[in-house]
Amino acid sequence: MNLPEKLIASDTVNTTCCYCGVGCGVTAAVADNQVVAVAGDNQHPANKGRLCIKGSSLHETQSSPDRLLSPMLHGKPVDWDTALDYGAAEFRDIIEQHGPDAVAFYLSGQLLTEDYYVANKLMKGFVGTANIDTNSRLCMASAVVAHKRAFGSDAVPGCYEDLEQTDVLILVGSNTAYAHPVVYQRIAKAKEERPEMKIVVLDPRRTATCEIADIHLPLRPGSDAFFFNGLLTYLADHDAIDRPFVDAHTNGFDESLAAARGQVPDITAAAHLCQLERADVEQVYQWFAQNDKVVTVFSQGVNQSSSGVDKGNALINCHLASGKIGKVGATPFSITGQPNAMGGREVGGLANQLAAHMGYDKPEDIQRVENFWQAPNMARKEGLKAVDMFRAIEQGQIKAVWIMATNPAVTLPEAGRVREALKKCDLVMVSDCIGNTDTAKLADVVLPATTWSEKHGTVTNSERCISLQKGFLSAPGEAQHDWQIMCQFAEKLGYGEHFNYRHQVEIFREHAALSGLDNNHSRGFNISALANIEQNAYENLAPLRWPVTDSAPAGTDRLFADGRFYTPDGRARLIPIEARLPVNEPGAEQVILNTGRIRDQWHTMSRTGTAAKLLGHVDEPYIDINPHDIERFGLTEGDLAVLSNQGQRYFGRVKATSAQRPGEVFVPMHWNGKYAASSCADALINAVVDPICGQPEFKHSPVRLKAFKQAWNGFLVCADDIEPAAEYWAKITLDGGYKFRLADGQCPDDWAEWVKSQFPAIDDWVDVYDSQQQFFRAAGFVEGKLQVVFSAATDKATAREMRWLEQQLGQQIDSNTRFAILAGIPGGGVEDEGPMVCSCYQVGQNTIAKAIKNGCNSVEALGEKLKCGTNCGSCIPELKALLR
Repeated sequence: MNLPEKLIASDTVNTTCCYCGVGCGVTAAVADNQVVAVAGDNQHPANKGRLCIKGSSLHETQSSPDRLLSPMLHGKPVDWDTALDYGAAEFRDIIEQHGPDAVAFYLSGQLLTEDYYVANKLMKGFVGTANIDTNSRLCMASAVVAHKRAFGSDAVPGCYEDLEQTDVLILVGSNTAYAHPVVYQRIAKAKEERPEMKIVVLDPRRTATCEIADIHLPLRPGSDAFFFNGLLTYLADHDAIDRPFVDAHTNGFDESLAAARGQVPDITAAAHLCQLERADVEQVYQWFAQNDKVVTVFSQGVNQSSSGVDKGNALINCHLASGKIGKVGATPFSITGQPNAMGGREVGGLANQLAAHMGYDKPEDIQRVENFWQAPNMARKEGLKAVDMFRAIEQGQIKAVWIMATNPAVTLPEAGRVREALKKCDLVMVSDCIGNTDTAKLADVVLPATTWSEKHGTVTNSERCISLQKGFLSAPGEAQHDWQIMCQFAEKLGYGEHFNYRHQVEIFREHAALSGLDNNHSRGFNISALANIEQNAYENLAPLRWPVTDSAPAGTDRLFADGRFYTPDGRARLIPIEARLPVNEPGAEQVILNTGRIRDQWHTMSRTGTAAKLLGHVDEPYIDINPHDIERFGLTEGDLAVLSNQGQRYFGRVKATSAQRPGEVFVPMHWNGKYAASSCADALINAVVDPICGQPEFKHSPVRLKAFKQAWNGFLVCADDIEPAAEYWAKITLDGGYKFRLADGQCPDDWAEWVKSQFPAIDDWVDVYDSQQQFFRAAGFVEGKLQVVFSAATDKATAREMRWLEQQLGQQIDSNTRFAILAGIPGGGVEDEGPMVCSCYQVGQNTIAKAIKNGCNSVEALGEKLKCGTNCGSCIPELKALLR
């Protein structure tokens, strides 16, 4: 990435990105206590200088108009002591009356490892309950258990270099191009340099990731374990089992093969069960069998399932049986969703874990942690996992919950039910950097926490790489670090002497020391070589992959190279898998709902939604629908449709695509009450979970689909943030204000009165109706500057939008331009750029299509002419699709 001039001319700091689990290194330019530019850190092993569009926009999402600056109690600002005294008194009273299991913490992969460690120590060792879970339950719990069953420990065997050095790369349930863009770019570059490298994508949808795939297998949703059971059978039948490795280093092969063969005896059965072409299945099986270097990357399409653990183990079975593990370019690879999902797992962030990869299934682990912490109230049994935790809140069993750096009122399945549960809870505490999330609005106590560029501590990415996320800006207002907030809370509960940390390094040392305690290769996580790290060394910690021990002080790139695993006998376990399909099948009038990420947004948009650039690519909730279903349900592309389930509705714009299988729809997971009236995808998700790990089945919920019968549609461009009086609205951040897309099932009696009622402070208006009374447009001004543009159309007409109109917001407008605004058409031959494809350089689809028509026949040619694809590279898959 080319360094911006601001980066070259300013003081710089190396840190890490706060978004996905890739864990990219970032070089930030700092001036006047602000980040003025960012670039990729060329020295960081995760990204080697690359950044995606979210990472390269970090400086543009640093400041938010919704930043929480002081503690709030019942909606009013208070000082820290008042807020914490109230919360601690309520916690104490509830524990005294109902016991420690009546309180809970719900954490996030956005927390740093030091924050996570303090939270777990406080709850599990001193409050005395394991009711502490994390949103990693929603994305990684299946992989955690699959690893533990196979390897004896939750340990990802490989590293990112394996994805580049392999000969066959299989991506399962992973739209890497959108969810982990920098990893995708590394893979794409490797494919470009070695065209003989084979890439396979297993995904019911054809996604942007498929642009570099040799084969895309659009398998039946939820059938992944059938596919890998069939692969295990194929390996056995084609002399592709590594018998010396299996005999010397594994248990359970014969039982696992018998289970696989009994269910999927051959290629024909595999193809039938997965609804795939037999020839394609055979080709992928051959590639796996005939190549020593095979990497299988799996992500949410595998994990977010009612049988996610078994899917993970079916996949790992094939690697163990063929000896494709612990070697360069040969490994199963679970890729995490959040920047510190793995760090949270290291400290026991899940309700069924203890710190340092210890667990409640071993009494000696409980005793070891109890002694180390000198814990007076050590929890001795697992706590409630996320879905069960919020059910317990709903039922009144949990009466106090503290939610940190996450938004469960949007992200949990049955999200509407979660909101109602929080409304009934005796005490809801939230600590976050943003004060008006859907969850924070339901809290009694809201505490201002530091965020990226202010908080300071370690994170661990998907390849076990520990990096320092540096704090280099002073926190605004009264914001504090999460670990500091919890230490003050612990003191008010009477445990201050055990939480008197003065610096993050003290927490890190304790965490490192515990990781090595009685750990004679019995646990994967071990960073004991860092237990006595000096503060200066901590402040300058170079990225390194665990284990970090006296025998491996520089870290460990790959695990299991010696064939030794973390089980009592040192042998890996193959697990007999009986594959099963998702729990709920759709009825005759239903479709299967699948949810996931889009390219430029992160989780519930509390940071990324504030940057206009990041809403240019996809600016509104949508529904991907196969053309067959558009006809079946009487829909029209571009119109609104409604999905419904659980008494909840999701409004989305209809997008016709043959990349979606018939009978299935896809919607983005990001929208919430701050950015849309009714487009929370997870409100529709059934709370079905994997019985082993408690991870919800986000990828397969039957829902109803129908057209939205709108009486009118329109858009509103305004300088101020409002909540429009319309049944449907979606908010889009602009550089100088906001745009809202609008629709309703009933027309107002008077359009002019409707729009003026939204902006009572404005008294300078111009408006116009067309002769047929089907279109209305109005503009409002303050001291001659444009403040509002409203356009509405009735029936099937559409209110036309142009970016030119948005760019006039806040500008001094002369009389001639007023008429142009009412007409919605600029003078001077200004062309509409169309939907944004390249967010970095704001290049629209129409502009790209015109360049292709005029002879740009490659990504490189488009980049040379328009600059698209030349910065972060996130748009390259779409450029290739447009070229194709």
